[in-house]
Amino acid sequence: MAAFDSLWTEILDVGRDGDSGGYRRFAWSTADATLREWFVGAATTRGMDVEEDRNGNLWAWWLPPGWTGDPRGAFVTGSHLDSVPDGGAFDGPLGVVSAFVAVDIVRERGIVPRVPVAVTAFSDEEGARFGVACVGSRLATGSLDPDAARRLTDIDGTTLAEAMTRAGRDPQHIGVDPGLAERVGVFVELHVEQGRALDLVDKPIAVASTIWPHGRWRFTFGGEANHAGTTRLVDRHDPMLAFATTVHAARSAARDHEAVATFGKILTAPNGTNAIPSEVRAWLDARAADEAALTAMVDLIRARAAEAAAGDGITLEVTAESVTPIVEFPEAPRTRLRRALAHLGDIPVLPTQAGHDAGILASTVPTAMLFVRNPTGISHSPEEFATLEDCRTGAAVLADVMVDWTTTDHGEST
Repeated sequence: MAAFDSLWTEILDVGRDGDSGGYRRFAWSTADATLREWFVGAATTRGMDVEEDRNGNLWAWWLPPGWTGDPRGAFVTGSHLDSVPDGGAFDGPLGVVSAFVAVDIVRERGIVPRVPVAVTAFSDEEGARFGVACVGSRLATGSLDPDAARRLTDIDGTTLAEAMTRAGRDPQHIGVDPGLAERVGVFVELHVEQGRALDLVDKPIAVASTIWPHGRWRFTFGGEANHAGTTRLVDRHDPMLAFATTVHAARSAARDHEAVATFGKILTAPNGTNAIPSEVRAWLDARAADEAALTAMVDLIRARAAEAAAGDGITLEVTAESVTPIVEFPEAPRTRLRRALAHLGDIPVLPTQAGHDAGILASTVPTAMLFVRNPTGISHSPEEFATLEDCRTGAAVLADVMVDWTTTDHGEST
């Protein structure tokens, strides 16, 4: 499928780090601006009308002939274009590229949809710059307060409001999208699998069943800066020790709750080799199969952190930056996807531990997800991978779903 290959190649070098080979496509950065320009170009080439909503989310519209007024009940597909630090090429962009290619395939078949179709790219899904994931979709659905969003800061102290202003947007307009529920009939997100389940069963495509509940908590350990060479061990108030104990506690708590917990981001002050830290800020990413297990695990980690901090004369503050409940994708859209793809044989239905915009939108509109096989099982890394053959299959599958949803009346399944 030449259409996928050429479109995919157009963005492969955007935001790619020459040393790590990974991607640094952070929200409202130069790389982000380049990808937004690419999105507009891809849509314009296809004769699609483009809009950027108040939260920076991009929408490219294919309207049926003679359609008047605003889009309603649309089939919407897409994903995001930003990345984690040194992330892989597929997480997010695969869904956006595949969406445009699916539009091409449907048109090549001579099929005209009866309802509007949209390709979308949601803003700041990874939360790599400002710390909160799925900012664009959270703002649109009302699950993130606009004032709180404007105050979010990056590692350099730049607020989200300042970053948007520098990018030529007005942050005072961010907030709930009042027309979202009426405009979107269903959102189907195609995403690279972030695990090896499909590889183990030798299947290229899966349908999502649930998203584990998950969240991010900021642990701030406050100590006392001092000289690393001259300060006696008994006189130290070193927050790094309490933090190290908490890392081990998180691993034990995750194992006991059959869950996962990770401290992957840490900032220290004054960050000197020969200085005892005055402060350690660390971010916990925690996920579990159900909300009770997630709460119990985080409470246990917090309690053990408090014990360690108290023992060393350290202060501790724990702030929940984002918490997402379990998402159970509706049975009706899931069944409809499998029915549209019945010609491919048995389609696996899999849960995922990773968060997605589809999970956030599920509170407002019907949503579903498709996964494309990742034979390495690696994600959020330059080693993330999917074969071109499987990517082409994913785009073709998405086109099949698009045709079914926009030309067939299955009122009982929406």
